[in-house]
Amino acid sequence: MRLHRYPVRWVLVAWLFMLSAIAFMDRTNVSIAGVAIGQAYQLDKIRLGWIFSAFLVGYAAFQVPGGWLATRVGPRRVLALAVLWWGVFTALTASVSPQAPRALLLLILIRMALGAGESVIYPAANQFVSRWIPVAERGRAHGWIFAGVGAGSGLTPPLLTFINANYGWRTSFVFCALVGVVAGAIWYVAARDRPQEHPWVSAEEQGHIDIGLRRMSDGTRAAEAVFGAEASLVSATTAHAAAPAEPIPWARIFASRSVWALTFSYFTFGYVIWIFFSWFFIYLSDARGLTLSHSALYSMLPFGAMTVCCLSGGVLNDVIAKRYGLRAGRCGLALVSLILTAVFLACGSRVASPMLASIVLAGGAGAIYLSQSSFWAVVADSAGVHTGVVSGVMNMGCQVGGALTASLTPWIAARFGWDSAFAAAAVLAVLGALAWAAVDPSALLGRHPGDSRALATRVV
Repeated sequence: MRLHRYPVRWVLVAWLFMLSAIAFMDRTNVSIAGVAIGQAYQLDKIRLGWIFSAFLVGYAAFQVPGGWLATRVGPRRVLALAVLWWGVFTALTASVSPQAPRALLLLILIRMALGAGESVIYPAANQFVSRWIPVAERGRAHGWIFAGVGAGSGLTPPLLTFINANYGWRTSFVFCALVGVVAGAIWYVAARDRPQEHPWVSAEEQGHIDIGLRRMSDGTRAAEAVFGAEASLVSATTAHAAAPAEPIPWARIFASRSVWALTFSYFTFGYVIWIFFSWFFIYLSDARGLTLSHSALYSMLPFGAMTVCCLSGGVLNDVIAKRYGLRAGRCGLALVSLILTAVFLACGSRVASPMLASIVLAGGAGAIYLSQSSFWAVVADSAGVHTGVVSGVMNMGCQVGGALTASLTPWIAARFGWDSAFAAAAVLAVLGALAWAAVDPSALLGRHPGDSRALATRVV
């Protein structure tokens, strides 16, 4: 069967899943190679943490510029260029000689540049969602896109451990770079910024997308049939994703209570997940005494749980929103999942058995990913033409949290023990859950019921 007989929007979502997986393979490869890198450059875990944090500093710093580029240039070209950038700097990581002057500084700068390049992926993906995916399907779309995080991170330990063991850690970085460049080229050929620009989009699919992005001025209630009265507002603002560029309302963005609450909650999300991305493999080896092969095997568990729960969370998000409204579907699910995360983290680190501890902690990684689609769907629903920029602001919070945990977690573990490191993450997860009580998915940038413009003057 020819490719264009499938819904093109879902083919492109599937490729965004692939790019997401590759992005996280490029991020977590340094953790898998961490022991070898530490030996090669004579680094202790604190300095190794600086390298981990460097990626996230670059990633966080360029979230807003990345979102701005996605909005102005479009997700097709921005993502293609970004993946080429990833490939170059992933390969450069392997090129630094241990004898080079200031080798540690070079590694930090290269990882920071890699983070800057990867900063555009999710703001650009969310810009794509706001233009291509009807409101009723956005939870599932984000579920698939972010399931790539779990898939990429989950496949990384066994695959790259094998390459490291047989060909050296530098080869694993070259492998990651080549895979990324090929995937980016395929995206550029297959993708378009808007469905009406794509030659494979059928009239039937275009009509389905148009109904899902229906403007209030059309006088229809198609969106209300999906999500209720509040969805007509969302459909109206979403339609502006295809509107001409307008000035970015920076004052409204940074004065919005909902945006700040989302950003803080995503900060706590980032703090928790980067324990798994940066330190879980090393935690199993050092704190639990597992062999390298067993560490690689057990460290797959959290990422498998992330993948399954991210997909499940996306479906639940849409189902709950359809039945009970956007606030229950987007906010309620996120609040509950973050509370569950705290429970798993607090209990898992205290379990005596390494295998059982891995399973319980993997439950925490899965639970937090039930909330992943909520963060991004709220922005795609409410930010309209400014989806890329607001996504960048929110995701900057996540990466600041990740950068903090990359350096702070080993310090807490060394000074107070790994139980305390996971307990700190659990406390932050609870605070992140409470922040969702301040999020109004229908008034992210100050819109209110009855206002059909892209942005209202009232500020949340």
